[in-house]
Amino acid sequence: MNIQVLHPYVTSDIPGIGGAIKEAPDDFFVEEIPSYVPSGSGEHLYITIEKRGVTTLEALRRIAQGLKIQERDIGYAGMKDAVGVTRQTFSVQRIAPERALSLDLDGIRILSTERHSNKLKLGHLKGNRFRIIIRGVTVDAAELVPALVDRLRMRGVPNYFGFQRYGAQGNSHLIGAAMLRRDWQECVERLIGDPDAVKDDEWSAAISAYRQGYAAEALRLLPRHCRSERDVLQRLVARPGEYEKAFSAVHPRLKKLYLSAAQSFLFDQTVAHRIDAIDRVMNGDLACKHVNGACFLVEDAMGEAARAAAFEISASGPMFGCKMKQPDGAVRALEDELLERSGLKLSQFDLPGGLRMEGERRPLRVPPGDLIWSAIGETVTVEFTLPKGSYATSLLRELTKTF
Repeated sequence: MNIQVLHPYVTSDIPGIGGAIKEAPDDFFVEEIPSYVPSGSGEHLYITIEKRGVTTLEALRRIAQGLKIQERDIGYAGMKDAVGVTRQTFSVQRIAPERALSLDLDGIRILSTERHSNKLKLGHLKGNRFRIIIRGVTVDAAELVPALVDRLRMRGVPNYFGFQRYGAQGNSHLIGAAMLRRDWQECVERLIGDPDAVKDDEWSAAISAYRQGYAAEALRLLPRHCRSERDVLQRLVARPGEYEKAFSAVHPRLKKLYLSAAQSFLFDQTVAHRIDAIDRVMNGDLACKHVNGACFLVEDAMGEAARAAAFEISASGPMFGCKMKQPDGAVRALEDELLERSGLKLSQFDLPGGLRMEGERRPLRVPPGDLIWSAIGETVTVEFTLPKGSYATSLLRELTKTF
């Protein structure tokens, strides 16, 4: 899957405003939009928090420790990274509100609690609300933003997963593809990575040592934070050549992330190939209804053109899997070609050990809700909402053209 990663812009004919995001924690604010309001009764307590510099999983760990409960007993609707300020909700069972409100956790502030009848699960949210400050923009930013915003409102935000999905070395999708091909030696080699892809000298030296055939030296040089790489190399040093057993040391959660990255890469390439007509549907498309996510086969593209223009529907792309519903005609041919170029087949997504990927469809574009902006000097602030599973960076990169 050594296909170049492409993420062309839907606003490619309009210059970007430049600038940088996430210069300070308060520059990037995100708040979950829940699917439903807690009922006020039930054995599950919904805890809404505000966190700074803390990932969702780390927040979960700190809450579990504070309440002296198991992490697996805590529910949450979405994953958020550590950068910026995030408001999101967790659920716990049979915990008194005052006990949760009394928590004193580093980087986490308890905002409110409310009771409900069921545990929160991934996906139990409509979307996310963002307020983002872009600093150091060009002098003509205030003149450029209106055209950029109008284009995004009219044609939509390309629903890319983007570079953050591909890991620190930008190779998570390559590890996932090797897993799907059951090429365990490539899995290990991709996991260890490329010496030019890291900035840490010792880490780079470790990768170089592995590539030269010195696994024990690579293990000695690897930084402590490279836990998966160290676990794999320890097994490989003990049993040279047993790549499948060595790679089995990787945590199942990470394996799922690698497989998801492979799916995401192929989806992003589909968006890239259709970027010039991202706001239109074709015969053979599986069109997605934005109101409920349901997909249907497009048999009369001309007849559906008005609905696409009104942002009621959009063409969907593949999150490949062994049970994914497939389009017809030229759309099917494009998706088949992308899969073939990656060296994969749909049947290979039927992995054992809880790693099976059934697949689904995902809209190629999403509407930016409540999109407003303001400019003061060299700073532009944008506020907007996006549906769940869509990334603010996909909108921001259209404005800045810096990544």
